[in-house]
Amino acid sequence: MKIIVIGAGAWGTALAVSAARNPAGHQVVLWARDGAQAQAMAEQRENARYLPGIPLPRELQVRGGEVAGLLQAVPQAELLIVATPVAGLRDTLRLLRGVPVPVGWLCKGFEPAQDPGAAHPFGLMPHEIQRQVAPELRAGALSGPSFAQEVARGQPTALVAASRHADVRDALVAGFHGPTLRVYANDDLIGVEVGGAVKNVLAIATGLADGLNLGLNARAALITRGLTEMARLGLALGARADTFMGLSGLGDLVLTATGDLSRNRRVGLLLAEGKTLEEAVRSLGHVAEGVYSARTVWQRAQHLGVEMPITESVVALLDGRLKPVEAVAALMGRDPKGELL
Repeated sequence: MKIIVIGAGAWGTALAVSAARNPAGHQVVLWARDGAQAQAMAEQRENARYLPGIPLPRELQVRGGEVAGLLQAVPQAELLIVATPVAGLRDTLRLLRGVPVPVGWLCKGFEPAQDPGAAHPFGLMPHEIQRQVAPELRAGALSGPSFAQEVARGQPTALVAASRHADVRDALVAGFHGPTLRVYANDDLIGVEVGGAVKNVLAIATGLADGLNLGLNARAALITRGLTEMARLGLALGARADTFMGLSGLGDLVLTATGDLSRNRRVGLLLAEGKTLEEAVRSLGHVAEGVYSARTVWQRAQHLGVEMPITESVVALLDGRLKPVEAVAALMGRDPKGELL
């Protein structure tokens, strides 16, 4: 299979590396927006900026630079993977309008709200962006509990390929399923995207609790109640309940909330140390999607009348309206209610 991965960050590079090593013999091109970065990667056989220490297999081609060059390469592909952050998805999908091959995106989150005068006062999920700018595409998401470094090293990982289109699910499975990467198919694209977005916000809350040394009981409570919030929003948007007990729900939440490689968890830890949000984000060197999507998740929940108290507290914390200890006190001071409410 001929695969083009658009975006040479950590996750795009890791999946390109994994696909290039696949015994199926895929022809994989990793496309970097920065031509100088692409040249350095091709010469050094390493993504020194985003995935240092991981050698690029010789089978992996690295290209980059002008958009025109990318568009010339697209007709030769059998699968296109968009590995940009959510904020870059809209422009990238515009470039891919009309392509006849399956398209998958890797980003997790909600787009920042567009024009305040737009028909909706909130940001969109990736599939909603695609429906706006390139509705003719056969597309979907590749998601699930995964750290880029572990995938690139060939450590065992399971992902989920989500799309309404069977051929897209099949292409994603064929492109990435291999000896160390297991890919499951799911037609609940909404549920998979909600899980991938909300878990980032909840990981900030869990990192905060761990940074304040609140204990393992508090961590378990946040993860469990956070899963309830995630499912509540997903069901309101049209997802299936069982999706949230799968890889993109419970699986991704547990990994991101507890794993030391989690950038979103790290934000919570740094805020608990007394760092400002600006200091915390700057120290990461990478995008932490939860910081940018928390407000949009909360706006979407408000629009639907969905109660998400953990998310609400994270937004107040990120906005500077609550200090870390105050955010915890706000959650613990809520009135009692039944567990399933």
